[in-house]
Amino acid sequence: MGDNTLTRMDLSEAVFREVGLSRNESADLVEAVLQHMSDALVAGEQVKISSFGTFSVRDKAARVGRNPKTGEEVPIQPRRVLTFRPSHLMKERVANGNRK
Repeated sequence: MGDNTLTRMDLSEAVFREVGLSRNESADLVEAVLQHMSDALVAGEQVKISSFGTFSVRDKAARVGRNPKTGEEVPIQPRRVLTFRPSHLMKERVANGNRK
């Protein structure tokens, strides 16, 4: 695996180059989109991005887990978790990216 990471700055720079907005407007646009996605997920909505995938929030029930070192049973509290399911197109694109 490489050390490359796509950041907010990279996204806003791409919007700047591709769309032609100013750098500040591009950064504001990226921030607004990410904020809108976050707000929807907090509200329990799904976020579907065509040809990319679906983000959703899932409620996990309380359960009993084990400490792997000691084998001691530990209660795990109920919680909400964020899940991502990639689209078939994204899966194919990532799989084909490994072939050169």
